[in-house]
Amino acid sequence: MIKIQILGTGCPKCKALTANTEAAAKDLGIEYEIEKVTDINEIMKFGVMMTPALALDGEVKVVGKVLSSDKIKQMLT
Repeated sequence: MIKIQILGTGCPKCKALTANTEAAAKDLGIEYEIEKVTDINEIMKFGVMMTPALALDGEVKVVGKVLSSDKIKQMLT
């Protein structure tokens, strides 16, 4: 199971990244858990200064961008 974390305060870009990530994981048929990290102090613990950000299994992969579901699929495989 992959732990997917969306780091952001809930802005429209954060919501778009969440939707694209869920779509990618569902399309691949993988087991996953999505956690939304909205607390600014928790986000900063990841070393992230710009949102939205995407972390897979605790490792930050993307900062400040909304990736397409196709790009996210490539990261998940």
